[in-house]
Amino acid sequence: MFTDVCYLLFQASLHVFVCLLGLVVLCHSDCFFQELVLKDLKNPPKGCVDKDGKQHDFGSEWVRDCMDCSCTNEGLSCCSKLPDANSVDVPEDCELVVDKEACSAKVVLKSDHSKECNPV
Repeated sequence: MFTDVCYLLFQASLHVFVCLLGLVVLCHSDCFFQELVLKDLKNPPKGCVDKDGKQHDFGSEWVRDCMDCSCTNEGLSCCSKLPDANSVDVPEDCELVVDKEACSAKVVLKSDHSKECNPV
C-alpha cells in the first residue's frame, strides 16, 4: 500500500516536471514531446506509439519524415533534422533550400542554385 502511494506521488511530481519541460519544448517549434500516458498500473506500457500507431520499444530511436525520434519511459520525443528558415541567418542574395527527400538543406544563391552561400 505504501509503495503504491509513493509511486502515485512520484508520478504526480513527474507529471508536473514534464509539463514544465513541455513549455520549454514549445518554445522551439522544431521539436515536440508526447508524454507517456499510464492508463493501467497493472499493465504498464512497453514503449511509445507514434502518430502512425506504430509501437516503439523504450530506448529505441528512429527517423521519420526528417525527424529524429526516441522513446523513453517518460514519452516520445522528436526533433527535426532540418533547420527552420527562421533559425538560419541567410544573406540577402541567398536562400535556404530544403530537400525533404534527402532530409538535407543548403543555402544557395538565389540567382544560381548550383552555387552554395555561407550563412551569415
